[in-house]
Amino acid sequence: MLLITPDTKLADALNSNYLLIPVVNRFGIALGFGDKSVEEICRGRGINVEFFTTILNVFSHENYFPQARMLNFDALALVQYLERTHEYYRSLLLPQLERHFNLLMESASEKSKEVLLIEKFFNEYKNELLLHLKREDQATFPYIKAIYHKQNLEDMARRYSIKKFEAEHNNIDEKLYDLKNILIKYAHNGYDEHLRNTVIFDLFRLEKDLTDHTHIENNILTPIVEKMEQALFGSNA
Repeated sequence: MLLITPDTKLADALNSNYLLIPVVNRFGIALGFGDKSVEEICRGRGINVEFFTTILNVFSHENYFPQARMLNFDALALVQYLERTHEYYRSLLLPQLERHFNLLMESASEKSKEVLLIEKFFNEYKNELLLHLKREDQATFPYIKAIYHKQNLEDMARRYSIKKFEAEHNNIDEKLYDLKNILIKYAHNGYDEHLRNTVIFDLFRLEKDLTDHTHIENNILTPIVEKMEQALFGSNA
């Protein structure tokens, strides 16, 4: 897969990996940019080209993760990217997955106990993921913005810290993996195979996106915020 540099034409990057299209959209870049390079597009929109290319390469290449360089990224830019990712999950990816999943369940030859259990498992996973996103949107990200702007520091330090985020940051990957396996290995109640494949593809895409999202939060965002806390609060952080 293509390693993206500032000189890479963005259209070539998307042709190399079509899954980058929603990632590019999170930076406010719509399709229709012609043959412009990554650097030209970023410069025209005020986007940090190093941050942009790094995020795209992290998403495209499993072993690409230049942690030392990423630890110097701007915390606010990182939070804004993560917030837009949450919105993509809530407004596009999850509704599409749920729509396909419901059609799959309706295609079953009968409303058996198996169907009801799969539906229950899916809804529990969806609600757990939405709760996870809500906690970060309403607690973690406002806290990071406050210490970035050095606002309400005493109040924020009493109510929250990045250590609390680490403790709360539950891993929801395992349940997603289980849901995929149920549909691949055990669901055999006369389901529409085209719909089943569609749902499984949706789950793989969500899993890939969430894996990279969690990787960035745990290995980049958390150390950056810990460094900010240490500078502001010292040993009390």
